[in-house]
Amino acid sequence: MTIAAFIIGCEIGFWVFVAAGLIFRYILGLKRTGALLLAATPLVDLILIVATVIDLRNGATASFVHGLAAVYIGVSVAYGHRMIRWADERFAHRFAGAPAPEPRPKHGTAHARRERKTWFLHLLAWIIGCLILLGMIWFVGDDSRTASLWNIIWRWALVLGIDFVWSFSYTLWPKKA
Repeated sequence: MTIAAFIIGCEIGFWVFVAAGLIFRYILGLKRTGALLLAATPLVDLILIVATVIDLRNGATASFVHGLAAVYIGVSVAYGHRMIRWADERFAHRFAGAPAPEPRPKHGTAHARRERKTWFLHLLAWIIGCLILLGMIWFVGDDSRTASLWNIIWRWALVLGIDFVWSFSYTLWPKKA
């Protein structure tokens, strides 16, 4: 199995744990089992990083796919709780009679605040992902085998910068109703 297929498998695994946790919690009424399954979602990230490190340790040249594993983990850690809460609110509404989730703000200062908060989550994901990428670069210790990882850091920094301008523009020019 290639590392790319493994990353896809981990992403699927993440959502399988989330779906199973919600099904056990709300449909089957097994709240503890559901909570345990939801709490186990970080195990998917741990498995992914271990597989990536093993692949690099076995002599693989770091590629975009190895960097993608670090990006995936950064995003998963930064946004994971929020994604699970989003799914939980909708599942609770649909299957447990909970109130409908509040719609996200689309205008004004509330929208601007949400955009800023989302950017700070992106920054957190970037920091976590870059620490993992730098750890991989250090671990491999061969610049010729890790050049693509540096490219990912710089490209992601560019995307983060564009996201900053976009997100904070709503602070200066709030979206009108």
